[in-house]
Amino acid sequence: MLPTVARVLDLEVMRRGLPQVVAGAAHLERPVRWVHVSELPDVAGVLQGGELVLTTGIALPEDREGLARYVRELDEVGVAGLVIEFGRRYFDSLPRALVHAAEQRGLPLIALRRELRFVAVTEAVHALVVNAQLEQLRTSEAVHQVFNELVVEGAEPAEVVRQVARMAGGPVVLENLAHQVLAHDSAGRPETELLEDWERRSRGVRPAGRTGHDPRSGWLVTTVGARGQDWGRLVLVQDPGPLPEGGTHPHTMLLERGASALALNRLVVRDRESLERQTHRTLLSGILTHALTVSEVALRAQALGVPLEGRRLVGVVLRQRRGPIPAALEAQARLRDFTELAASAVRVCRLSALVGALDDEGVGVLIALGTQQDEHAALDAFAAALRRLTAEAHRDTAPVPAPVVAVGSSVGSVRDARRTLLEATQVADAALHDAPGGRAAAYYRLPDVRLRGLLHLLRDDARLQTYVERELGPLLAYDAEHNAQLVQMLRIYLEQGRNKSAAADAAHLSRPSFYDRLHKVERILGVDLDQVESCLSLHVALLALDAVRR
Repeated sequence: MLPTVARVLDLEVMRRGLPQVVAGAAHLERPVRWVHVSELPDVAGVLQGGELVLTTGIALPEDREGLARYVRELDEVGVAGLVIEFGRRYFDSLPRALVHAAEQRGLPLIALRRELRFVAVTEAVHALVVNAQLEQLRTSEAVHQVFNELVVEGAEPAEVVRQVARMAGGPVVLENLAHQVLAHDSAGRPETELLEDWERRSRGVRPAGRTGHDPRSGWLVTTVGARGQDWGRLVLVQDPGPLPEGGTHPHTMLLERGASALALNRLVVRDRESLERQTHRTLLSGILTHALTVSEVALRAQALGVPLEGRRLVGVVLRQRRGPIPAALEAQARLRDFTELAASAVRVCRLSALVGALDDEGVGVLIALGTQQDEHAALDAFAAALRRLTAEAHRDTAPVPAPVVAVGSSVGSVRDARRTLLEATQVADAALHDAPGGRAAAYYRLPDVRLRGLLHLLRDDARLQTYVERELGPLLAYDAEHNAQLVQMLRIYLEQGRNKSAAADAAHLSRPSFYDRLHKVERILGVDLDQVESCLSLHVALLALDAVRR
């Protein structure tokens, strides 16, 4: 940090001049970038801002307007302060017009009651400035070294957040676009204090630009994303307070470097799976993304001992039911173990299949059935084997719910393998809403998937989160700021089929009171709730909000 005017006045060399602040005392925290000695009345033309101007005042204007103009020009160019030495032009006091103009402009005006060697002041202040710049370079080098190592080592997001919190000395939170906490480090503070009512608090902090400081909350926020796709925010939580005048937050570079490391981590995730599982995953990914041609998939699968041609292919997606820890924070080891359990179930049932992780939460299985194999029997056996192996794996720990087994429609060619896998993925995400043990069937099929399931499938997509914010953001922000329940009123209205009387009864409000709330919703969102298309968009956004928050 550059020295401030107050820091300069506290230097031994300055104290010898018996400095007296005669105006602008509330602005002594302005940073001093340089010291400039000049007797010219039009010196502002050669300044760049941040200078502390030293003068004897011998050539300053005598008239009131000239003095006011002199102060105005210095303030407009952004000088840190003006120091006038007594003994040449002024002896006991400065002109009232000069003091008044400086006070009006908030420009620190200091009188030196004893003569000083200006060169000594210049040397001392410039030494502070250079030392500050060197310290900033050292800090920058240390930050870049730490985060370069984290990127090279493929550190998890939690480790990156922990390093940012350690170097900043304060709590740090990584959130997604829906203001949900993905990772955090409380820096020794109670976690409840940091995370309580987080979404409402975070929605109220909207600094301008990709990185910004909010003086009201004290938070420093930077956007996290890469390749033009933003997916979250990194937040340094600090106590409220303004920054030094004209300065930037001291941890801006640190937070931005941490955000870059998180973005790279998302692009290049280090896998810790076996070579066989990695190869299977690559093939499944190639099918889903069209990265591999049909012939390449068939050839590579054949080489792995999983012939796909001339077989009936069934896509299966497995999901672990969530425990108390959010899915975003689950360890990679848990997914790796789950994938191995699925592979073991395939071997137990003597099935031919590709088995690999599809994403951070689920496992994909592409089963290749022979002409003599019964599809339903094979799937029942696989689901039963997976449940048994899961129970055995957690025999010595707390019991876990049976995993979700979702199945797509069978297809007759490798070309259609993507369709059955995508269908199974959609079914799996919809099936997560079902209570464990609430079904007699061993696995789920397409009839379980409707609009809620589709939105749940897309819940981590930044585009869906952006859609929710665009449709409902102003209303969510209003509710958070005024502790209102307008989102709930809108939900009731739409769930009652836009029947205002029925909605008022469901909300336990009088009709005039409920109608007034609906009008307020219309004003905040700028929509007409009598238009079917507007209501449809808002209803989809509410369902998407539920999926994102779940």
